[in-house]
Amino acid sequence: MKKILVSFVVFTMTTAATFAGGILTNTNQSVDFLRNPARDAAISLDGVYSNPAGVVFMPEGFHLGINWQYAHQTRTITSTNPLFQLGKKNNQASPVKTFEGTANAPVIPSIQVAYNMENWSLQANLSVPGGGGACEFEDGLGSFESVVGNIAAMLKPFGAQGYDMDGYMRGRQYYYGVTVGAACKVIPNLSLYGGLRMLYGDATYKAKISNIQVKTGAGYVDFGSFLQGVTAAGYGDKVADLQKYADGVNLLCNQTGVGFAPIIGIDYKLNKFNFAAKYEFRTQIRMKNESTLNEASEIPAVNKFRDGEKVNEDMPALLTVGVQYSPIDIVRINAGWHHFFDKDASWYNNSQELLSHNTNEFLLGAEWDTTENLTFSAGGQLTRYGNTDEYINDMSFVVNSYSIGFGFNYKLSSKVSVKAAYFQTYYGDYDRTSATNPQVKDSFTRTNRVFGVGCQLHL
Repeated sequence: MKKILVSFVVFTMTTAATFAGGILTNTNQSVDFLRNPARDAAISLDGVYSNPAGVVFMPEGFHLGINWQYAHQTRTITSTNPLFQLGKKNNQASPVKTFEGTANAPVIPSIQVAYNMENWSLQANLSVPGGGGACEFEDGLGSFESVVGNIAAMLKPFGAQGYDMDGYMRGRQYYYGVTVGAACKVIPNLSLYGGLRMLYGDATYKAKISNIQVKTGAGYVDFGSFLQGVTAAGYGDKVADLQKYADGVNLLCNQTGVGFAPIIGIDYKLNKFNFAAKYEFRTQIRMKNESTLNEASEIPAVNKFRDGEKVNEDMPALLTVGVQYSPIDIVRINAGWHHFFDKDASWYNNSQELLSHNTNEFLLGAEWDTTENLTFSAGGQLTRYGNTDEYINDMSFVVNSYSIGFGFNYKLSSKVSVKAAYFQTYYGDYDRTSATNPQVKDSFTRTNRVFGVGCQLHL
């Protein structure tokens, strides 16, 4: 029984709030991305993130871009478990229950800076390359409730007929990034880039199971009182391991860590085409815990959240390849490909090895200068993850999706422009059936909507 209740912790501490990109990586680093995600070969200031080698082809001088994004997500897990039929709050004793979490990130900022002089471009980017919000499940999750349901089922010989409980979970995760680098024109139509990024990870996870009650022939009684009655009846040795959970479970874990990674890029112009590629090396991060879990557990995975533990949370390497084609001067068509090297990263308990393949994204978009000052753009991306039943869980999951974005850029003057965009992701469903009990099933899906505004200065 101790293993069952403690295993709840494993699921509690692994949530994140990724908005666009890989499992741990955010690629929505600008409003320009929201209005056309295929930015990998675009020549623009947002290229400080998406195509840094191409920024050197912008006009000479100082360039500053400021972006603000608001993102809203939901995460929905429809869980099927016969144990839920014992729950007081479950509708008509149904084995099916829906758990929904909400993730809000009201402020996702990013700043791009470039100073171009002759054949050189000095650049800096401040952003949130990973995480970016908080996800809250006000009623907990199926992995929470199944633990209590299993306790009630195992206590049936002592008069238990059902259970009641309150569950709660909240995870907040931010990876703040600072990147500095330089691009150089090797020849008039070829440039190279080299840079270094620092990531600072900051995360807080809270989870609670409270107000546990046991249904008896005389009604619902407090879990602790029920255990006392079992002990008084002479069966204390059979429920001894449960005494420490008489008041429920209340866990808090804070994590921080720092990592560094080099970035290289190339851009090549050929007539009406522009080709570009970028490679971000793997960022090795070890997140250090400050936790209410002080002692080692008999469950090895739970030790991930032990106070003072250092947890592997690498951000995977990323390869991006893009092409831009301008059939006429006022129209630009973009295409790109992203490959996240998830299986080469190092995550806790080598969970990356449970993936079937690395993440791939395919992107397409276009821009149209409708007037000298006004540009409209739109685009989309298709994302495919390497999910498996062994990898996915109800606390931290991504599912295959496609996204669309659109927006505009308006030049107020030769030195100032403003922009706005909307971006929405449409997710599929991932269905999982327990390998040990075919009656236990989960279906995972999400929603994601992002709105952004920004301004750009050329001095």
